[in-house]
Amino acid sequence: MEIRLLKSSFDDDGSASTRQHTACFVVNGVAAFDAGSLAMAIGEDRPNVRDIVLSHTHLDHIAGLPLFIDDLFSTLRSPIRVHASLTMIGALRSHIFNDVIYPNFEEIKNEFGQVLEFREYEFEVEFSVAGLSILPVKVNHNEPSAGFIVGDAIGTIALTGDTADTDAIWVAAGQRNDLRAIVVECAFPESMTKLAATARHLTPLGLKAELEKLDRGDLPVYVANIKPMFREQVVAEIEELGLSNVRIFPVGGVISV
Repeated sequence: MEIRLLKSSFDDDGSASTRQHTACFVVNGVAAFDAGSLAMAIGEDRPNVRDIVLSHTHLDHIAGLPLFIDDLFSTLRSPIRVHASLTMIGALRSHIFNDVIYPNFEEIKNEFGQVLEFREYEFEVEFSVAGLSILPVKVNHNEPSAGFIVGDAIGTIALTGDTADTDAIWVAAGQRNDLRAIVVECAFPESMTKLAATARHLTPLGLKAELEKLDRGDLPVYVANIKPMFREQVVAEIEELGLSNVRIFPVGGVISV
């Protein structure tokens, strides 16, 4: 399985930054998990991505979604399929695709027909997208938020999305004999533990505690969704923990598992 973390910001010289403001992973070049920078950074995978799976509806995870549909509007011969829970779909209809913040692409058609289709998923019910099996599991962030167990013909990964301390995703991951990697968030440094708890994110010590729930030190763990203003501090604190299987997911990089 190939997972790419899209770039999301720029340095002063115009080059892509290593800091991550928004969240979007592209798996096997065909499915996007979240859509924070989807329109802005999808690049060569743009012609193939027609399925977008949302973990939740915070702006940093959906910002690129309406722009992605807008970019492709005239060329789409089938709709962009957005997979989300019923509550998430309701939020997108009410607050994004409402003809106030952005046009209602559910109702606007091109010459080939519909350009946006919402597909509801249910937590703990596996579904298939573009050759991937996906099990959405509730995690501890805004209500509702999902982490995912994502599988292809080779194996599975656990993708937590945004979360604080949580349990169900680790139970689900522990049941997979073919689990090959974990992609997990760690947003704030230890000095901001109170804010992390309020916003329901992890710090490095919280990350360590979560990984101990799975107890699979043989698996590679990739850390993403680090708040850009605290990236260096968070990375340093993770390194100080001495977890040999934990590494930072390179923004703009690709991992193969």
